[in-house]
Amino acid sequence: MYNAIAANKRNTVLIMAAFVGIIAAVGYGVSLVYGDSSIAIWVIAGAAIYAIIQYFAASKLAVAVTGAKEIQKRDNPRFYRIVENLAITTGMPTPKVYLIDDPAPNAFATGRDPKHAIVAATTGILDIMDDRELEAVMAHEMGHVQNYDIRVSMIAFGLVSAIGILSDLALRMFFFGGDRDNNNTNPIMLVVGIILVILAPIMAAIIQMAVSRQREYLADATGALTTRDSEGLARALEKLKQSGRPLRRQNSSTAHLFFSNPLRPGMFARLFSTHPPLEDRIARLRKNEGTF
Repeated sequence: MYNAIAANKRNTVLIMAAFVGIIAAVGYGVSLVYGDSSIAIWVIAGAAIYAIIQYFAASKLAVAVTGAKEIQKRDNPRFYRIVENLAITTGMPTPKVYLIDDPAPNAFATGRDPKHAIVAATTGILDIMDDRELEAVMAHEMGHVQNYDIRVSMIAFGLVSAIGILSDLALRMFFFGGDRDNNNTNPIMLVVGIILVILAPIMAAIIQMAVSRQREYLADATGALTTRDSEGLARALEKLKQSGRPLRRQNSSTAHLFFSNPLRPGMFARLFSTHPPLEDRIARLRKNEGTF
């Protein structure tokens, strides 16, 4: 487990390098079309500044997008005490606790590190889970905090957003940007540039998906180790299979933060899902029950 946490911290650098490579590809695509290599440098610099801002602001943005509201112990003693007890068990500071008024059962964690962490749950998951199951779900979310997944998720969230904005701007420049060297742009370079810009958000989504799926498995294992109750988490996942539904306020950029996929089901959503199938997570928990 400690090796996995250390690997998460090391992989942060690799993930950032992959996203920077994609951003560089967008800049290179634009520079091919406009014949100016300095464009790529400016694109990378702008994306880096945006990602740094997002790193510090993304948790507040995620909370705002989901409609979560911060609560105190008096507002929901049951939920707050479960989070508080898990923080004591893991030796971490108690994160800020948020509640989302939504019948869809779900939860998420966000923040930069354990000292700046936020955990949230929907009213729907509080309604359908008993205390054992809710503790297992929140232990999973605290596992994301403990494993520094929240830091990786914030970086991925910021860079995916940057790539999407850059690609959109680049495409607008291609088609509505006016004169490009007196319209002497090589048609092949134009095609290559457009392809790079179109593929960039897709590649970013695939990287984000791969990162998120592995971290879900790790958080399941961490949560089960914290509670010594893998069956409680397996039961919670089974309830989600039966009673799960999409959130009312959906946003694909924050989907990877949630306990289970909060988006409406569909072929595209399944193809780029940031979560492994619930069946696989349940099977892994029960297969490894004796090791927790």
